[in-house]
Amino acid sequence: QEQLVESGGGLVQPGGSLRLSCAASGFTFSSFAMEWSRQTPGKEREWVAAVSRFGHTTNYADSIKGRFTISRDNTRNTVYLQMSSLKPEDTAVYYCNTMPRKPWGQGTQVTVSS
Repeated sequence: QEQLVESGGGLVQPGGSLRLSCAASGFTFSSFAMEWSRQTPGKEREWVAAVSRFGHTTNYADSIKGRFTISRDNTRNTVYLQMSSLKPEDTAVYYCNTMPRKPWGQGTQVTVSS
């Protein structure tokens, strides 16, 4: 069964950092580019970052460029999102997925608040 399980979210103060993880199973992880996106209630899902199959190429949304870093470990079937200099507007549920996309996981909540 194909599965994506996000973790690492939580409550953090503005300016703080978090590292999100996404563990993949049930498919050949290295065959897919991976992405992170996020969603807040009442808004459409926003694409955040992507990483190529072997991690050589990354792309970022302008809203997070310079603050977030996407990476992957194909030996662990895991993709990461290192987030720093967090802002209240980064508050959202964060999701990972393959490219092209599979069914979404449950996401992990990130709340940036003092």
